[in-house]
Amino acid sequence: MSEAVVMRSGSRVSEPDAAASPTPAKRPRAKQVLGGLVVAGLVVGGAVWTLGRGKESTDDAFVEAHVASVAARIQGQVIKVNVKDNQLVEVGDVLVEIDDRDAKVRLVTTEADLLSAKASLSAIETQLTLTEKNVDANLRQAKGGVVQASALAGSSRATIDQAKADVDAAESRRALAEIELQRATKLHGDGATAQADLDAKKALFDQAVAAVAQAKAREQNALVGITNAAGNIETAQGRLVAAQAGPEQVEAARAAVAVAKARVAQAEAAVDQAKLNLSYTQVKAQVRGVVSRRSVEVGQMADPSRPLMALTALDDVWIVANYKEDQIAEIKPGQPVTIKVDAFHGRVLNGHVDSLSGGSGARFSLLPPDNASGNFTKVVQRIPVLIRFDDKVDDLTLRPGMSTYVTVKTAH
Repeated sequence: MSEAVVMRSGSRVSEPDAAASPTPAKRPRAKQVLGGLVVAGLVVGGAVWTLGRGKESTDDAFVEAHVASVAARIQGQVIKVNVKDNQLVEVGDVLVEIDDRDAKVRLVTTEADLLSAKASLSAIETQLTLTEKNVDANLRQAKGGVVQASALAGSSRATIDQAKADVDAAESRRALAEIELQRATKLHGDGATAQADLDAKKALFDQAVAAVAQAKAREQNALVGITNAAGNIETAQGRLVAAQAGPEQVEAARAAVAVAKARVAQAEAAVDQAKLNLSYTQVKAQVRGVVSRRSVEVGQMADPSRPLMALTALDDVWIVANYKEDQIAEIKPGQPVTIKVDAFHGRVLNGHVDSLSGGSGARFSLLPPDNASGNFTKVVQRIPVLIRFDDKVDDLTLRPGMSTYVTVKTAH
């Protein structure tokens, strides 16, 4: 047995060397520790697998909400801005006021045009009424004129016949008077009759000749009358044709009325548009929300193509969770979800899966990937999943963009 050397007053005493003794318990203890670690790892791994089974989680999830971009409906100079950044506004609140003088002038002009159009319509409607009445009266007069002219023509023909008969009668009387005058002249030459008888017969003969001339004159007058009657018939028939075109005149007048009514409607639409433009000089909030990204200032020109601010509606929020494509196989609408918002430590909210996107986020990006060109490198895609809250979150102010951690219970 070895002995240790003990120094005492310069002397050395030897004792047994403990360090040089063997350690037979060291190796078994290491094996125990290693075994314990393995068992602990298996327990932890089993617990993690058991707890994670039937669940899909991701921290690539954010709060989303409706963000309404506010822009002016008309061009104009901004004269007043009634809101500040991050201010909560209600529906109907006036956000921005635009100079309304031009809009008021346009409204007055369009109202004057409307009055003029209505006056024109009234005049044209009155003209239509007169046209309808005149057309009916002219048609009746024309028909009566044709009848009258036809009657006059018949009377003229009868007058001609009568005149011809009178001429024949006068010729007969003249012939008889001529014979009696010849007989009286012979008898007077023989001294059988007095001169007075001869003068009487001669006077009767002269009267008969005058009667013939008079009858022929009446015949000529009757012939002229029949010619006038024929002309009157033609004139009356022409008036009848013109009167029969009255319905076309009425239709033309009605068309003019329709055009005038269209102009009135157009003027009314212009007035309505002018009133709308005047109302657009006040830019009002269409949703309840918080003013964000305000870029409008007093004095600048407002334009419909340039947004003035945005309104973030905090009353209706949801979660968009971007799951990896190998996680969504069992995710379906209606499955329960637990939500943890980073801004509210330890607060767990409940929700459910509302829907899954129709494509990956990269597919709907501004520049979607084109894997058919160049070298292909596979990248795990993410599918947006829309999650709605089941719990009321009135006591929490959730803002778009807040980070969350969501877990979908796929085996529920």
